[in-house]
Amino acid sequence: MRRKFSFKVKLDIFLLILLLIISSVLLTFSGGRFIVDFKSVGFSVAAGTENAVHSVSTFVTDAVSAVRELAELRSKYVALSEKLKDYELLQRSNADIRRENKELKELLGFADMIAYKNIPAQVVGFDPDNLYSGIIINRGTKHGVRKNMPVLAFQGSNVGLVGKIVQTGRDSSMIIPIYDYQCYVAASIQTTKHRGLINGQGTAELPLIMKYVQKRAKDEIAIGDRILASGENNLFPKGSPIGIVTGIKVHDYESYLELAVQPIIDFSRLDYVFVLILSSSDEEAVQ
Repeated sequence: MRRKFSFKVKLDIFLLILLLIISSVLLTFSGGRFIVDFKSVGFSVAAGTENAVHSVSTFVTDAVSAVRELAELRSKYVALSEKLKDYELLQRSNADIRRENKELKELLGFADMIAYKNIPAQVVGFDPDNLYSGIIINRGTKHGVRKNMPVLAFQGSNVGLVGKIVQTGRDSSMIIPIYDYQCYVAASIQTTKHRGLINGQGTAELPLIMKYVQKRAKDEIAIGDRILASGENNLFPKGSPIGIVTGIKVHDYESYLELAVQPIIDFSRLDYVFVLILSSSDEEAVQ
């Protein structure tokens, strides 16, 4: 009996407490406050979503703009690179023109220095048939070039004998150079006046050979002596520089010396030459 009464009292107290809690909750959210707070929560959620969408949109827009700007920069870079190439080509062209003008002025100056009438020409090739170690120039009979005309060249401050014309065409001609084994030049030593005959060995890589120099001249000849054309065969102008003595050989079984002669002209760098127009009365030396 007492247990039932005690349980009933506890139940009443529990219900009273529950009723008070419910009343408090209802009072708290009464007057529309619940609705206002719900709207605030909804607004906050919406605002957060909008900010997130805006951030994503801004990121995408910035990324697209960056890609577009990168493409534009790349296009500008390519355009500037092309302009730079054009500028470099123009600079090289200008440099080439200046160099050619300088060479032409030098040629005109050299042409005036030669004591004979001459025809300036440019080396344009070499003999494809190897009949000679031939050098082809861009001047022919149309320009006054004839067979057996001697040819000189300037390199730096030096003038030297190149060879002679062996073939002519209307617009081009071929020179047989002094280093060809079929080319012979009557020559003399500038200091001692001893004479001999210059002959090539078939290539510009090997020295010329001067033969038939008297043995008694051995003690008078020195390395470095200049060799000039003697003009004896009336083909090469007297005094035309040929080369420098680089070696002296004495053969016991021969009565002559053999001299090794380095050509003054570097044939590997030969570019422009002068074909000389000689008359039968020409006796002046080339200075």
